[in-house]
Amino acid sequence: MTTSTTRPTGQQRSAAGRSAVPQKVGSTRTVQTVKDADGQVTSRIRRTLLPGGLRVVTEQMVGARSASIGVWVNVGSRDETPTLHGCSHFLEHLLFKGTRERSALDISVALDAVGGEFNAFTAKEYTCFHARVLDDDLPLAVDVLGDMITNSLITAADVEAERDVILDEIAMHDDDPDDVVHNLFAHQAFGDSPLGRPIAGTHDSITSMTREQVVRFFRRHYRADNMVVAVAGNLDHTKVVRDVRRAFGRQGFLDGDATPAEHRNTTKARSVSPGESHTTRPFEQVNLVLGMKGLTRTDERRYALGVLNTALGGGTSSRLFQEVREHRGLAYSVYSFASHHADAGLVGVSVGCLPGKLDDVLATVRAELAKVAADGITAEELTRGQGQLRGGLVLGLEDSGSRMSRLGKAELVYADFLSIDDVIAKIDAVTLEEVREVAAALFAQPEILAIVGPS
Repeated sequence: MTTSTTRPTGQQRSAAGRSAVPQKVGSTRTVQTVKDADGQVTSRIRRTLLPGGLRVVTEQMVGARSASIGVWVNVGSRDETPTLHGCSHFLEHLLFKGTRERSALDISVALDAVGGEFNAFTAKEYTCFHARVLDDDLPLAVDVLGDMITNSLITAADVEAERDVILDEIAMHDDDPDDVVHNLFAHQAFGDSPLGRPIAGTHDSITSMTREQVVRFFRRHYRADNMVVAVAGNLDHTKVVRDVRRAFGRQGFLDGDATPAEHRNTTKARSVSPGESHTTRPFEQVNLVLGMKGLTRTDERRYALGVLNTALGGGTSSRLFQEVREHRGLAYSVYSFASHHADAGLVGVSVGCLPGKLDDVLATVRAELAKVAADGITAEELTRGQGQLRGGLVLGLEDSGSRMSRLGKAELVYADFLSIDDVIAKIDAVTLEEVREVAAALFAQPEILAIVGPS
């Protein structure tokens, strides 16, 4: 680490990084090694490329008693056509329904019997199946996930049964004001494009989707070269690779020597559509999101934006919380956010308030954004924001699940792996001028406004 508050005295780090030379199938690279003051290894990250292009990335956490595994698939809702809207999420559910070797109950019992945690999620640009178990039970978790990914049946009966579950989930999201307003905000920003549509799909798209469409989508995207297996905890990399090779070797999944899929990233953010969208719902509150075009996930200005976002609306000491809630009493919930995609980004403020306070809330938020755009933040806010980001980063990586997620996303969506020290150094290097420049560039743009509430 680069600061005394997060780095034990004498801790050393060495990193090989990612070589520009393509990795050979079957080879292993050490990406990073961290040692304590006595020279003992406390963490080591290694990467192996298996046949078919499947990447296995592990972090050995000395002293841990758990292990977490995630299978990260480079497909999400942005990869869907209008006809297949919601297919990624639908498929995520279906892979839990049974394989040639295990029923749906068998899958659940296998992890429950060892006290494991087991779940999955779908995002706009990737899908992840993950488990957290005791270190001794890691081979079981690897085998269950490999079985699900390579050996699932996706029967017609399962498709019909799970269709109703998805429709219930969509209805649940439609009853959540925060979900509704953020979906409306995304749709205003990106229109009827994959990034502008809700991840779960709509009632019509899920109702009309056929098993054949789902299976074709599965075969097109669930390929070894389109996946990363990330594992963190008390583990031996060589053994993990051996277990992964065996578990994912079913059905010829690892046949061939394909090259891993290219990253989608670009530093130039796609355009958005400014304007206002309103939807009436019988909620007690009005929920609004006011925002603008943001930064992509590889834009170097994202560190300055992170500090800015924290100072503006990232906690109870932030400007928006103090002004909107504490000083004026206009709302209970108010926060700012920055979302990043491969070629797009959004920044904004989310507020829930009583209908009669909507105009005052909007005026106050706009005034705060204008102040930051004109003058930036103070030196005290810069220091506090950097400290909050540092602490959140380090404390958020205390368990094997968080470490696994960081590994998986880094390998799947970024061209380079940044160590914790690297990220902290970039946060600490942010200057007041950089924050002012990014605030002026973003908050002076045309507004995107979404409002959901009673008529």
